[in-house]
Amino acid sequence: QLQLVESGGGLVQPGGSLILSCGASGSTNGRYGFGHYAIAWFRQAPGKEREGVSFISPTATGATYSDSVKGRFTISRDNAREMVYLKMESLKPEDTAVYYCAARTYYSLDYASETMDYWGKGTLVTVSA
Repeated sequence: QLQLVESGGGLVQPGGSLILSCGASGSTNGRYGFGHYAIAWFRQAPGKEREGVSFISPTATGATYSDSVKGRFTISRDNAREMVYLKMESLKPEDTAVYYCAARTYYSLDYASETMDYWGKGTLVTVSA
């Protein structure tokens, strides 16, 4: 059983930056180590459906971004520390949402939320002046 915990959310002004972290635990108790999991970031704004933001392959050889964040957000991971990061720059009010990390054992360009096996509880990002 993989447990995921997000951190790093908060209030930031438009144009500002923020780094979200997703920490994992429990991977050594299961069939797969952390390095076998592809990790995604999703977000859900008030009154809107959850949307995929970014997705990174188990060994960081592949990453994909939604059109809305491409060029502004960067996903990375440190398998030794069992951490995944989302660096967010040039933030806009429309980036305001609860951000979740999620995991599954395979990477592809399609990463629908219903295909994820594990979820964190989310961290709130508010972009406002």
